Amino acid sequence: MNKTLFLILIFLVGLISGAEAQKFGYLNSQVLMAELPEVKQADATLQALQTQLEKKGQLMVQDLETKYKDLQRREQSGEISPKALDEEAKKLKEQEGELAKYEQDVQKQMLSRRQELLQPVIDKLNNAIKQVATEGQFTYIFDSSAGILLYAQESLDVTTQVRTKLGI
Repeated sequence: MNKTLFLILIFLVGLISGAEAQKFGYLNSQVLMAELPEVKQADATLQALQTQLEKKGQLMVQDLETKYKDLQRREQSGEISPKALDEEAKKLKEQEGELAKYEQDVQKQMLSRRQELLQPVIDKLNNAIKQVATEGQFTYIFDSSAGILLYAQESLDVTTQVRTKLGI
């Protein structure tokens, strides 16, 4: 009986000593990202790329429209045989497919380039958060921009500390 009571007492002491106070913090990563000059530069680079790709797409659309109008004109004036009309229409359908593929490729290229440009910035932000967490002995740091954090005391906000680590 005494041995069992002793084991229970040791177990409870171990449980109590193992239950350390946990320290929580939060920040708004979207605000921090918006303040970083690297993000502004990445946005400018992406905007320039998007403009360039859109211009090429617009030229492709204009070319396709011109060819359609020309084909319609030739059909109405009787300059083209039905067989040649079908062949030309097929070519234009293929060109439409190429245009649709180009639009999809542009979206993929933009997403890929955005990831490529922002990944170093995200890594930099994560490293700063880890430094603040380690130095402040935080168990968890939550991101309030995710919309999950319903309430937290402002004293737990580590956004300013991370901002300092980032040099902004």
